[in-house]
Amino acid sequence: MRIILIYNPMRLFLPAVGDRKGIVSTAELALQQQVSSLYTDHHHWLRGLLRRKLGNAFDAADLAHDVYLHLMKTGRMPPAGESRRHLTQIANGLVIDLYRRRQIEAAYLEVLALVPEALAPSEEERALVIEALTEIDAVLHQLPAKARKALLLCKLDGLSYRDIAAELQVSVSSVEKYIAAGLLACYQAMHAPDA
Repeated sequence: MRIILIYNPMRLFLPAVGDRKGIVSTAELALQQQVSSLYTDHHHWLRGLLRRKLGNAFDAADLAHDVYLHLMKTGRMPPAGESRRHLTQIANGLVIDLYRRRQIEAAYLEVLALVPEALAPSEEERALVIEALTEIDAVLHQLPAKARKALLLCKLDGLSYRDIAAELQVSVSSVEKYIAAGLLACYQAMHAPDA
């Protein structure tokens, strides 16, 4: 069975119904309809909110789009009457992610400015490195602050566990646990199946 929608404001966001060998579950169809309804009811408001936060209509449009993609990916729909609060919460997280990514990109480009032009990576390589750095940053920000700091002091600054313990004012065994937790999180992120 193939369902064709004549008007769908979510056509940019939703996969075509029936793309997977013509099979669409009732739950998938219901999710698409819920997201489509949220889009119709709140997209203009959400874009305005993001435009005020970011001061840029283009970034606002991109992040508004990403909010609805997030809803589709997670499948978590807001309870009735809390749509705007839920959309705002997702949007705020995406704004933080955008600023974090820009900071990472600026730091990377600052370091690249010191590299001789002949050794500079291509635009594609730059994009891949920035994407990888952003993913690493996301993994590290899921760790508790001391675990994150211990891992960075060890791997970036080359400090010994004893020096890290003194810096964080914790025991050496705590540093070992922090670094193990950080390395495990990185390993799991590297080897997680793509969603």
